[in-house]
Amino acid sequence: MFIGRAANGPEHLTGDAQVERGHVFQSEDRDAVRTAHGLILSYIGSPATRRGICHDRRIDGVRLHRAWIVAGVALVAIIGAAGFRATPGVFITPLQDEFGWSTGEIGLAVSVNLTLFGLTAPFAAALMDRFGMRRVVAVALALVAAGSGVTVFMTASWQLVLCWGVLVGLGTGSMALVFVATVTDRWFVRHRGLVTGILTAGGATGQLIFLPVLAQLSQAHGWRSAALTVMGAALAVVPLVWFLLRDTPQEIGLRPYGATEDVSPPATLEGAGRRALRVLREAARTRSFWYLAGGFAICGASTNGLVGTHFIPAAHDHGMPEIMAASLLAVIGVFDIAGTVASGWLSDRIDPRRLLGAYYALRGASLLVLPQLFAASTHPSMLIFIIFYGLDWVATVPPTVALCRRIYGRQGAVVFGWVFASHQVGAAFAATLAGLVRDHLGNYDLAWYVAGALCVAAALMSLRVASSSGDLSTGQPSSGQPVGVAPRGADRAGEPA
Repeated sequence: MFIGRAANGPEHLTGDAQVERGHVFQSEDRDAVRTAHGLILSYIGSPATRRGICHDRRIDGVRLHRAWIVAGVALVAIIGAAGFRATPGVFITPLQDEFGWSTGEIGLAVSVNLTLFGLTAPFAAALMDRFGMRRVVAVALALVAAGSGVTVFMTASWQLVLCWGVLVGLGTGSMALVFVATVTDRWFVRHRGLVTGILTAGGATGQLIFLPVLAQLSQAHGWRSAALTVMGAALAVVPLVWFLLRDTPQEIGLRPYGATEDVSPPATLEGAGRRALRVLREAARTRSFWYLAGGFAICGASTNGLVGTHFIPAAHDHGMPEIMAASLLAVIGVFDIAGTVASGWLSDRIDPRRLLGAYYALRGASLLVLPQLFAASTHPSMLIFIIFYGLDWVATVPPTVALCRRIYGRQGAVVFGWVFASHQVGAAFAATLAGLVRDHLGNYDLAWYVAGALCVAAALMSLRVASSSGDLSTGQPSSGQPVGVAPRGADRAGEPA
């Protein structure tokens, strides 16, 4: 295949040889590159070429590592998953009007959705190791499409539980934060924290993009149009995932981005469910797992469970209109994106334990003062709280992922799946208990104070997490122990369990 000419004259090179020599075109060759680039992309689509050609993209002398394409596809899937998961909130009022279902009946479907969203995570991570990210994410998108599409025919509340609770919960849970951890573990060595932050921020982006659009559709054309839109969006992402997402860089002859030596791909022979449970048993022998899981449970309680669920009714108790309170929550989502990306960048440079300690401590302090900030109107001190809480909302994710990776090596994604499950359990408990506090005491003050104190406890637990040792970041055992698993009776850093 004719590719171009070198600076010293015309030269015919094959696509494979061109990439292998790392040939950089000079400025006079750029027109030829642009013309040939489409042919190159078609050429590398054949199976024979995929086996032999390096999948770095080189345009105008600039190489784009395939890891960034994989991260981009993952970001699209994560944005969609977040929007799909949050959609049932748009349907509550329309379903009540059409079917006469109670809030409790609809809330059961949402609760099942949230629970499966968390509990699916560790098993999804193990399935990705066994069958590959591409297959798991494609099936997850199909589940979301099926769950949302079938709802247009439902006539009973149990069908809502099945469709939006079970199918959409399983689908979105398989594309949650464990997907982020798996992508960054396999494809990145350099900028892992930054990429983790960007992908995590996709969750907030998905809600910001989907919820206003779906709410508008539901109001203008009925809730069924919104459900069908979700189905169409999920199906539209499947080809993108299938053709552009790759499980490991090794399958296309690449190293992870930033790697200076070859890295062997993960090899898992045991069943995904059995592996997920085995990793839980082994990780549970270490103190660090309980510190991370306990802290993340408090994280879920203080975000999704408390503020995400009860901020609007608490503000309404003080005379604030519900639309105004909902707008403040939307502002939290906007600043959540900036805070999470910044946290990922910091996780590459600062001890993640110190970052977690700072995040939890500052969150606890802000919750302790929140009861004094509620009023009938929005004032500057409340805006400061909203901006700060948005920056801190899921800033805890990148350092938590980094610690799971460093302490448990190649088991880190599965361990993080269990840690994330604790996050959702904490959120579920807080949502229920805060409601009971309001029913019995007439206000939420005690709930805010308890959550603030728990966040301070989470900060202290974070500082007790083991530090990494030299072989853990690569996932290689140092003394014959299984990869990423501590020996019985000892923490990964040598602390007694």
